[in-house]
Amino acid sequence: MLGFNRSNLLKSHEGPWLILDLSMLGLLMINLAWIIFDSLYATDFFRQSLNYIAPGIVDSYAPVHANFLLIDLVFVAVFLTEFCFRWIAAVYRKTYFRWYFFPFIHWYDLVGCIPLGAARIFRFLRIFSILHRLHKYQIIDLRSTALFRFMGFYYDVLVEELSDRIVVKVLTDAQKDIAAGSPLVEDISRNVIATRLPILSQWTASVLTHIGESIEHNEHGKSVRQHVNDSVGKAVRGNPQISTLKLVPVLGSTIERTLEQAVTDIVTQSIVNLLKDITADKIDDFVEHGIGRFSAEDHQLDIEVLAVVNECIELIKVHVSHQRWKSA
Repeated sequence: MLGFNRSNLLKSHEGPWLILDLSMLGLLMINLAWIIFDSLYATDFFRQSLNYIAPGIVDSYAPVHANFLLIDLVFVAVFLTEFCFRWIAAVYRKTYFRWYFFPFIHWYDLVGCIPLGAARIFRFLRIFSILHRLHKYQIIDLRSTALFRFMGFYYDVLVEELSDRIVVKVLTDAQKDIAAGSPLVEDISRNVIATRLPILSQWTASVLTHIGESIEHNEHGKSVRQHVNDSVGKAVRGNPQISTLKLVPVLGSTIERTLEQAVTDIVTQSIVNLLKDITADKIDDFVEHGIGRFSAEDHQLDIEVLAVVNECIELIKVHVSHQRWKSA
């Protein structure tokens, strides 16, 4: 059922338009039924069958059939009048951005008014436009109808199948470009990363500076400093030359502990100063003179990166190709 909603009709103030729509819908149904009957009357088989059932109808309808074009023009005149009336109303209500948009958007109404057999079929679209207009204002609910659900399901199937094939085709072409030696990594480095290098360098410098300040902080850097103390202390105690200081009578152990603490403080402060003194210019110089020089290992890394990209695209294609409508 369409589920006619009277309250939404009152809120939308579309009552007069609904009356007009229903009137035009009834007139349209009469016109379309008449067109079908007249088209069937033009065939010998239909006339002979009708003559067998009701002989008088064939003879009485013959003058109407001969002048059916003039009769259809009466319907066309009514449809054109209603079309012009809606056009004027759309201009007054500023429904569209430009006043001349209305005939382009409702082109099927104009084409359907052409009194030719091929063009008359477009009059069927007026039925759907009326139903769509009522559905838009929630006066009726097309979603509750079996026909709408049927058409909606197969529309989703069609869109999904087309979109999946288009996406898979695009990804397959991208894989072919990569396999053919497309300089993807170089393009990413030159066109994506390089253009943002100043911002990335500034951000990296600020992060490293913040880390250095955090290590230097009494509370925030306590765990880091403790880790450095343990690592450096272990390295100092494992050094053979420093271990010989224990042999010094009385002061050996004290000298060893003092030296261990001094080395630990020096290493910790060196790390803090290194991080705090890093600027964006230094990072740019490091990238230019350090990372910028490629080797055979870098080329192998490029190959691996391209392989990873290709495998990721393949996985995307598998997921895109999954027909979700079958599991719906």
